[in-house]
Amino acid sequence: MITLDANELTFGFPEVHERATCSISFQRTLRIPDDDRSYPLPPGLGDFPLRHIDDYEDRLPDEWLRRGGVLLPMYQAEALWICFDGGYPFALKIATGKICAVTGDSWAESLNRDPQDYLVVPGQPWLDGYCVGKGEVRQFVAMPLGEGYSVEEQLTGAAEHGGLQIMACPMKRERYEQLLAQQHRTYGVRDSVETPFYPGVCYSPAPMGLAPGGRMKQEIYDDEYGLDAWDQRHASRCFISIVNSRQWQAVTGEHPPTQPPTAAQYTDAGLPWFDFYSELEAVEATETLKGVSSVAAIGDQKGDSPLPENDSVEVDNIVELGAKRPSRAGSQVREMP
Repeated sequence: MITLDANELTFGFPEVHERATCSISFQRTLRIPDDDRSYPLPPGLGDFPLRHIDDYEDRLPDEWLRRGGVLLPMYQAEALWICFDGGYPFALKIATGKICAVTGDSWAESLNRDPQDYLVVPGQPWLDGYCVGKGEVRQFVAMPLGEGYSVEEQLTGAAEHGGLQIMACPMKRERYEQLLAQQHRTYGVRDSVETPFYPGVCYSPAPMGLAPGGRMKQEIYDDEYGLDAWDQRHASRCFISIVNSRQWQAVTGEHPPTQPPTAAQYTDAGLPWFDFYSELEAVEATETLKGVSSVAAIGDQKGDSPLPENDSVEVDNIVELGAKRPSRAGSQVREMP
């Protein structure tokens, strides 16, 4: 069961366990400079709005209605990061244009371990981009499909899907109960909803895709539980279609959010960037995603300037975050599990 409430997608599996829920939101953020330097984590500047596609069936093409899911508005060259919230353990597959953001492989319905093509939450509090190195990602940046910038187009040669795809798979009930029993023996706590355990932490809009932007320091954590821990019989999927700001207003009748500040404006104001620490082991990047080109690099090849305000910045104000209760505060604080 997937529900949408206050701009959060919640995956719930009461048939597995009454606590088997995981919420996902999409955070507005700074677009970091695409200059091949590695930056700290940018802040969260509030949730992107989400709307049910079915609510606009008279304004969207049949193909969008068939795949269902939700709409999300982004300006061209705007960035986002994905926030995960919940105490019950989940394996999450994240893809853009049906290309896995962790491995660069084409979409598959099953979880795969070699290489690991999913995230484990709690533990992984967020995802900002494509895994291009151990402890390094390239930021998710919105670009129109058909211009060659998206990871989908770079790896498949086609501009077919766009958007984001998420699959959520809860931990098996028996494995979860074993974790609770272990916690009870270790800490004397049996019933904790928030933290049952913490290992670390027919209008036809043109589709938008996500492309690799600037580099930042972020680890994708290894699954310490193993593939057998996840109840793949009860997985659910959701398609997040991305439209630009003008299309959002035409479809929904709502004004899109204002554009976020540039990295230079934010930094010049003395506001914080972030660094997150966890003792969990990070996965290695695949050669597939190591080889993708950034938006700026493709723009140089084409003689285009797709990224306005792409000047490098010097970051001095860095807040260290631990795995216990991380939050990335920009103009708005968002508490994580």
